[in-house]
Amino acid sequence: MSEISILYVEDEETDVTLLQHVFTRVGITNLLKTVKDGKAAKDYLAGNAPYADRQQHPLPGLLLLDLNLPYWSGIEVLGWIRQQPRLRWLPVVIFTSSRRPDDVVKAYEAGANGYLVKPNSLADLTTMVQSLRDFWLLQNQLPETLTAEGARYSAAA
Repeated sequence: MSEISILYVEDEETDVTLLQHVFTRVGITNLLKTVKDGKAAKDYLAGNAPYADRQQHPLPGLLLLDLNLPYWSGIEVLGWIRQQPRLRWLPVVIFTSSRRPDDVVKAYEAGANGYLVKPNSLADLTTMVQSLRDFWLLQNQLPETLTAEGARYSAAA
C-alpha cells in the first residue's frame, strides 16, 4: 500500500523548511505536502485546481494547521473541514506559535484533534516531532473512511 500524506498549512517558509528537516532527521518518510494559506488548504482538500490530480496531491491522512494564515484562518479552515462528509474525521493538529488560551479553546471547539505550540529550539522541535510520529503515524488508527483512500502511514521507528 502507498503512504498517507501529511498536509502542512503554513505561510512562513522558514517554518516549512525547518519542519521538513526535522521530519527527515526523525525518519518520517511520509509525503509532506505544503500550502501557504487557508484558501489553498481548502482548495487542496476539496481537490480544486490546481490540486485536482490526486496522484500529485493526495488526500492527507494528517493535517498540520497553523492558526494565523492569509485568506482563511486556521480556525475557519478547521470549521470548514468538519462540515465536509469526506473530511470530517481527518486528524487535524493545530501547529502554531500561539499560546493564547482563547486560541486553544477555539481550536478544540472547532474540532481540532490536538494543539501543539511550536518550540523555540531545534532540540525541542525534534522531540515534539518524534512524539507526533510515534502517536499519529505509528500508533493511531484511522477510520476506514480515511484509510479507504488506499494508504497507510510510513515512518521509520
